[in-house]
Amino acid sequence: MKQKNYLVIGGTGGIGQAIVKELLQRTANEQSNGNIGNTRVYATYHKSQPDFAADNLYWISMDVSDEDSIEQAIADMKQQAAHIDWVINCAGLLHTPHKQPEKALRQLETDFFLQSMQINALASLLIAKHIKPLLAKSKRSADKPAIFATISARVGSISDNRLGGWYSYRMSKAALNMGMKNLSIEWRRSLKDVCVVVMQPGTVDTQLSSPFQGNVADEKLFSPAYSAERLLEVLDSMSAAQSGSFVDWAGESIPW
Repeated sequence: MKQKNYLVIGGTGGIGQAIVKELLQRTANEQSNGNIGNTRVYATYHKSQPDFAADNLYWISMDVSDEDSIEQAIADMKQQAAHIDWVINCAGLLHTPHKQPEKALRQLETDFFLQSMQINALASLLIAKHIKPLLAKSKRSADKPAIFATISARVGSISDNRLGGWYSYRMSKAALNMGMKNLSIEWRRSLKDVCVVVMQPGTVDTQLSSPFQGNVADEKLFSPAYSAERLLEVLDSMSAAQSGSFVDWAGESIPW
């Protein structure tokens, strides 16, 4: 049976770690059905490797703000994986210990703006640039494509913007969406049967969103595990024809 290989970028974050664990649970389900060793999960960390492990989980160091680090991480992965079937980029930046999202133009600072663009927009393009040869080796079809997914945000939708503010985050996510749309068009010609998709995970109870949960109703604040499960269900149903989509955790389209 063909080996299925997943790569989760940002596997130590709230959503990324939940996706890693959900994929590992899939492995356990496969084993119970007699499909032993059918799934491998590769996950990246930045500063320190998490302390949880599994026989089919492989941690790789990657700094998404450094192209050399991205290239080296994927080169290291090539030593273990002949192909990659799914890539899910969960890395993102909304705030730092010293900088919060801008409420007004006077708070805009160049360094934070460029850092947001680097992590939220450029990183996915650089990952795509270097991972393409491994995706090209995936066994795929129009109805079961290889996947290149990136976590975006509803606030990256230009037509849905009614509140303003959050300049760096909104603009970097809008730039990410355009970059992935471009990528889907290019790969439709040069890398058949790959679905490039940007996804909104809902408002998830993570470190990224924790300072901004005060006005979120309990039923609209998702656990990382719930969001991960729903996102993977959506990806399971995607076809190559849906490449270039912007969808939420339920698979519903979001306006650009």
